[in-house]
Amino acid sequence: MILKGMRIIVLCLLLASPLAAQQHEVGFLLGGILSNSRERVRLTSGTAFQANYAYRFADFGKAALYGEVHFLANPQRIVGSGVVTATRDIATLYVTPGVKLKFLPQARISPYVAAGGGWALYEQSVSQLNGEPNPAPRTVNRGVFVYGAGVDFSVVRQLALRAEVRDFYSGNPALNIPGLGGRQHNVVVSGGFVLRFR
Repeated sequence: MILKGMRIIVLCLLLASPLAAQQHEVGFLLGGILSNSRERVRLTSGTAFQANYAYRFADFGKAALYGEVHFLANPQRIVGSGVVTATRDIATLYVTPGVKLKFLPQARISPYVAAGGGWALYEQSVSQLNGEPNPAPRTVNRGVFVYGAGVDFSVVRQLALRAEVRDFYSGNPALNIPGLGGRQHNVVVSGGFVLRFR
């Protein structure tokens, strides 16, 4: 009986060790893009639907390095401006490959930092604030740099809860405001869950 129990324990340990280092993570997050005020324009907050895939390619014991791809979609943010010919609203899509450094990846609580860059697609409304047709292009492509931090709270080996903040620093949408230059910060606060597997 003791020998049979020892065999079961050894078998469980052998099966558990490859599972301890889950290599793949798929996260689903719901959050909000915070409102953003700049010269002559204000973008309201908006809902952010997000998915994240990460692959662990280096393990340092107390930390692990992942390659990741982050997707974010926002259906609408309202534009506020004293310029009545400004675009009425915008929709957003970000696709940003990058890297993530996770600390204490085997612990119950695992903080991380992430950074990357990629593609921003902005879709402008067909009308201006004054109700006239919008002469701005329907869509514009921009570069985007993303950085942020978060924390995973392990529930079971294959499931964790996640909270994070990211800033998508991108070129401007076609807001149809003369002289508006530079880039804009798009800060996103979100939470969700992560599925982990080999």
